[in-house]
Amino acid sequence: MGGDEVRLVDTSSWVEYLRQLKSPATDRVGSLLLDGEAAWCDMTAVELRNGARGDREKRDLAELEKEITLLPVNAKVWQLARKLALACREAGLTLPTSDIVIAACATHHRLGLEHCDHHFEKILPIAARL
Repeated sequence: MGGDEVRLVDTSSWVEYLRQLKSPATDRVGSLLLDGEAAWCDMTAVELRNGARGDREKRDLAELEKEITLLPVNAKVWQLARKLALACREAGLTLPTSDIVIAACATHHRLGLEHCDHHFEKILPIAARL
């Protein structure tokens, strides 16, 4: 990775990493973790907890919580998420609220977003214009 770019990791990439799937997303998350560049927000943490399978995944999440930078989803992020949701609807897109909040968090904190979810290919260009 380069050692100098923190990225917000979306739930989609965390799932691939935590389930030890052989994929480019798993490799990217592994590199971000090794370089200390992985971050998440409460929305991703909640989604991961909601989908955790078994004791191993629950333990892995508990360990990650000790290490990973937690980005605040504050009032400014929520305000941006509302604008982003409206802009997406005006563009004819109905997208998951969680993805809109995660994209707003990355945009607000001026971070790249590590993901393997096709929704972000639609959301991020709109977020960049806000």
